[in-house]
Amino acid sequence: MSKDTTNILMVCLGNICRSPLAEGLLKHKVNFTKFKIDSAGTSGGHKGEAPDKRSIKVAQKHNIDISAQRSRWVTAQDFEDFDIIYAMDGSNYNNLLEIAQTDEQKSKVKKIMDEMFPGEGLDVPDPYYGGKAGFDNVYRMLDQVTTVIAKRLDPQE
Repeated sequence: MSKDTTNILMVCLGNICRSPLAEGLLKHKVNFTKFKIDSAGTSGGHKGEAPDKRSIKVAQKHNIDISAQRSRWVTAQDFEDFDIIYAMDGSNYNNLLEIAQTDEQKSKVKKIMDEMFPGEGLDVPDPYYGGKAGFDNVYRMLDQVTTVIAKRLDPQE
């Protein structure tokens, strides 16, 4: 990955619901020449799969296409390649800290909602077993927080 870019990884459990939405939203809000954004999961149960149809649908409703994304696992190399690693919730945050091998790598891991509500420990809920309303709620949360992140990282945009 290029040193001329800021590399950001979005992480949830299976990399089919929350992190693909977060990836798509942030990509939509920042200059692609300055940022490399990807997503991954801490569990490999969906490796190689497209995002959940409900995530694709809620993104499409807002003119964002995430259908070409494919689920992958977080790897040790991700801690070298990415500058910031955003966990969607506390469980994935802790999983990422276990994978990180150095204090520098651990310092890259952040809970995404801390960008809007520092110190409050808020999670982006996993909508997988819920209905459509859960995906709409997750989309709204991620839309708001990625707007905050985009303005902080790239204030000229």
